[in-house]
Amino acid sequence: MTLPTRWNPLRQMTRFDPLSDFDELFRGLATRPMSREFERAMEMRLDVIEDDKVYRIKIDIPGVKKDDIDVSVEGNQVTINAEIKREKSEENQKELYSERYIGKAYRSFSLPFEVDSTKSEAKYDGGVLMLMLPKKSSSVSKHLAVH
Repeated sequence: MTLPTRWNPLRQMTRFDPLSDFDELFRGLATRPMSREFERAMEMRLDVIEDDKVYRIKIDIPGVKKDDIDVSVEGNQVTINAEIKREKSEENQKELYSERYIGKAYRSFSLPFEVDSTKSEAKYDGGVLMLMLPKKSSSVSKHLAVH
């Protein structure tokens, strides 16, 4: 005699996801799945510290020469462009595998206050870009009459 199957709320539920095994279609083929190409883009991770007068920003950009980094500041908008290059391997060598990023990276963000770009500084050491961005002092103040 077979007992009826009962609903068990503690049993692991499965969810229908038609794209979950998409990468499996490509395993074993010579090409990499397109979904993995998006993972290769370099991320510029940053820390922003603020006090009354200045923003201090540290941005990780490993493997980049300082001449290949461009920083622009306009108002409160900061934009960083970097190009990561690698030397070509010698003619008698064959590259078997590479995970390091090659190409252009971009990061843009807004700060709460405008930056005085004439007094801003940028230094690059050990794969870390350090920005010191003084806040723009607004010497213009306006009093409003209350009616």
